[in-house]
Amino acid sequence: MLFNVPEDVTSQAKASFDQALRFTETATGATEKLFDLNVRTAKAASADVVSQIQALTSVKDVQELASLQASFAQANAEKAMGYARAVYGWATETQGEVSKLVETQVAEINKNVVEAIDRAAKSAPTGSEFAFAALKSALTTANQAYDVLSKAGKQVAAYTENTLSTAASTVETATRKRAA
Repeated sequence: MLFNVPEDVTSQAKASFDQALRFTETATGATEKLFDLNVRTAKAASADVVSQIQALTSVKDVQELASLQASFAQANAEKAMGYARAVYGWATETQGEVSKLVETQVAEINKNVVEAIDRAAKSAPTGSEFAFAALKSALTTANQAYDVLSKAGKQVAAYTENTLSTAASTVETATRKRAA
């Protein structure tokens, strides 16, 4: 038996598929970026190890060895902080992209729910206006709660970014003082 699928259902299914596809593309792109960062970091670390070993093989005395160790420690700490910053930047960028996708999806769902409530209200029996008003009020309250949580999440991310930046500066300063 064949039946017609309402246009609303097919358009909603298409929109959901498109949204899932955008999320998949975002996740794949983010994974590629992290993989690339890790490969570049591994190559650089391997090259650093080779050059450090070569430098150690030419050491003539204990003072030169201590000096080399201090310079290696400082360089390695700076590279580790650079890697941590790069990973944090990657995570922040990915989180921002995913947040945009979620916000778009939530807005689309809200629009569709409001339209469905309005259509249902038009064909509802007299006296049911209160029930539809309650539904719209509940939806508005849910949207306000979502907005508050979204803003709080963004504030936490900003606070975390400031904290990590301060910590990185402190570690770099301490490393330089130790090396000097």
